[in-house]
Amino acid sequence: MDVLFGDFADAQANRDGYQLSRTLSPDLPHDRLRALWKSCNAHDVKNVLKRNIQNSASGLNRLSHDETQGWVEVYYHYWKAVGELLALQEPSAKSPQASWTKVYEVWRDMLSGLIRGYNNHGFEAWTIPCLYVAGKHLRVFAIRADKERNNNNNSSFNAPGQNFQDDFDPESEQAQQLEDCARQLNRIFNLCLSDRAPLEESRKWGIYYVINLLFKTYFKLNSASLSKNILKALSAGRGDMPPLSAFPKSQQVTFKYYEGVLNFLEENYLEAEKHLTEAWGLCHRNAMRNKEMILTYLVPCHLITTHTLPTQKLLEPYPRLQKLFLPLSRCIKKGELHAFDLALQEGEDEFVKRRIYLTLERGRDVALRNLLRKVFIAGGFVEPAKEGEAPARRTRVPIAEFAAAISLGSQETIDDDEVECFLANMIYKGLMKGYIAREHGKVVLSKNGAFPGTGV
Repeated sequence: MDVLFGDFADAQANRDGYQLSRTLSPDLPHDRLRALWKSCNAHDVKNVLKRNIQNSASGLNRLSHDETQGWVEVYYHYWKAVGELLALQEPSAKSPQASWTKVYEVWRDMLSGLIRGYNNHGFEAWTIPCLYVAGKHLRVFAIRADKERNNNNNSSFNAPGQNFQDDFDPESEQAQQLEDCARQLNRIFNLCLSDRAPLEESRKWGIYYVINLLFKTYFKLNSASLSKNILKALSAGRGDMPPLSAFPKSQQVTFKYYEGVLNFLEENYLEAEKHLTEAWGLCHRNAMRNKEMILTYLVPCHLITTHTLPTQKLLEPYPRLQKLFLPLSRCIKKGELHAFDLALQEGEDEFVKRRIYLTLERGRDVALRNLLRKVFIAGGFVEPAKEGEAPARRTRVPIAEFAAAISLGSQETIDDDEVECFLANMIYKGLMKGYIAREHGKVVLSKNGAFPGTGV
């Protein structure tokens, strides 16, 4: 405990919130955690903590009575959490009652102690890294607690004689702790957002840390729509908020990524592309996992906004993305509609899981555009070019030729009305310029840029 409060004293003297937050981390070396747990017992732990905290600060850095009491409560719950963690981690001393749920509950008490410290005991804003460390590990413990409980429930459910529980909904409690964790993180968010102190000493400097934790939690709960409330509250108070650029790049990348994905899910692809591109530009070149996550949504964005496909070189470091996108890209580039449908069907489970299926499905329009363009090019020129002039392509294309091309891959005959519907959609969406002359059974294409953006 002497080492712990030696660090506490240094952090108080230097007003170093990051050093202070490390004294509340469960990731300390195992022998140090064990020494802390063994240094006192449940009967005298609060007196020991109070004495150490009072002795660790002196002179101008001496803590007030209220602040001392606040930190005693925080470290008391931290001490209890260490005991629960050790009960899980040490096989020789593992208690039958030890569980991640108990770890989560005691850690939540520590977080509540921190929040009370800011509300009632005068904790200063420079200590806010403690909130981030507490919130980050609360989320980890919640996920482990839910996983442990679900595994135990499945074991009980499958045991002989336990099949009478037909009124039990296994989905209802799958993420019980994580849902509670989201509520606790919201408390931190409101604590930071509502601070009215001058910006230099404001708790608002913790706002993006907790927002990113909330984003991760909501997405894990499949409740991404709740993130929009966070963005609305942030937007309302942005006038007196520290700029995002003042935060570490890791936090900027995370925030921009989730902001981009939220716009992506709302089909606001231009905004999504903007935020995801910013996240890509800020991302560390060796953070391959993060880059892969960004590209998962940036590639479909480019397909929709600019009709561009990822190159082999871009996806080379990411085997999973190659498996996802390269088969579709080849089909789109070649205008192979039937092959595109098969590739989309083959990757459907993964596309749905990553929330990109509906966006990639729109790539079929680009594949169809490329197929129709091939028919147009295959039609050749009306007549040889005159001297000094570019040759004129045939612009009146029979609908039957387009119908033959569309049915080529699937070997299925397509009704003329359906083909006309496809062509009308292409014209409406700006992927093809021209009009349908039904009485002649032809499509009259523009002489200049019949397929915009393709160079024809």
